[in-house]
Amino acid sequence: MKNIAEKNFKSELKLVYSDNNTLSIIFQRNDILLGVVGEFNNNIKQLEKITSTNIYTRGNSILVKSSPQKNEIVKNAIKFLAVQFIENGNIEKKDVISSVNKFMIDEKNSSDKNIEYIIKTPKKSVIPRSEKQKQYVRALKDSEIIISAGPAGTGKTFLAVAIALTMLLEKKIERIILSRPAVEAGERLGFLPGDMKEKVDPYLRPLYDSLYDLLDFEKIQKKIEIGDIEIAPLAFMRGRTLKNCFAILDEAQNATDTQIKMFLTRLGENSKIVINGDPSQIDLPNKSLSGLNRSKKLLGHLKEISVIDFDHKDVVRHPLVSKIVKAYSEQKTE
Repeated sequence: MKNIAEKNFKSELKLVYSDNNTLSIIFQRNDILLGVVGEFNNNIKQLEKITSTNIYTRGNSILVKSSPQKNEIVKNAIKFLAVQFIENGNIEKKDVISSVNKFMIDEKNSSDKNIEYIIKTPKKSVIPRSEKQKQYVRALKDSEIIISAGPAGTGKTFLAVAIALTMLLEKKIERIILSRPAVEAGERLGFLPGDMKEKVDPYLRPLYDSLYDLLDFEKIQKKIEIGDIEIAPLAFMRGRTLKNCFAILDEAQNATDTQIKMFLTRLGENSKIVINGDPSQIDLPNKSLSGLNRSKKLLGHLKEISVIDFDHKDVVRHPLVSKIVKAYSEQKTE
């Protein structure tokens, strides 16, 4: 059965090309047009600025006048935004920025062919926004162990949490376990004020934020209380066997080789384990202690394990973040 959004998407837009390099995108429903355009035309103004094109609205149409290549970029971006609005009922600023990512430029990868990768959660539908993100989503669904590495803002944690949450709500698993190395590899929590929860919560906050972005606060709190979702520092994983669960180790660049081995060997029946990290942000006193890159080298050849390497092109935050990441990655080591 075809996705409802895909059906609506194909029926609600009509494309008309003119000889003077003008593309008309005609909307059958004004509510979708208004959603894509945004309040005070803000979405269109932002899209115009990002793509350096001229975009106008006229009646029930959006007109794009630029080179054929840029017209295609804007066309695919507007297709993406239309699907986003149909799926979620709103468009955020980050969606406009993401709509012109590299995979949207290529016609063969246009939005209607990305429908199959949509992750539906109660609060929103999550759509992969680069080719690597699509590979990652596929790996999260198909592989038992996934190791991903790359810069901040590439969706490593968010996409993994989204897949885990959908599996939990569909009762394909019984529990989600989210973990991070706390403070440092040695996890010396005793020096911090407060009880154990107060000690570790600041280091686990990004995991909470991802959950709250996908499901109502009260429902997340309830699932945490009853144990359907467990958020704990890495040290708490020792000696356990993880059955019927989806376990994510975030910030794995700050876990030692021994710790990552310990976490991976917790794998039990009907479970998935995800290891995420950014090798450029190692906070360990001795960077050589990080076990993330070593785990990729040792385990990447196993067919049950997927290894995904993200780079600056996969950053889905502000476009300047991608440029910053690229600049630092290209800097020669002194």
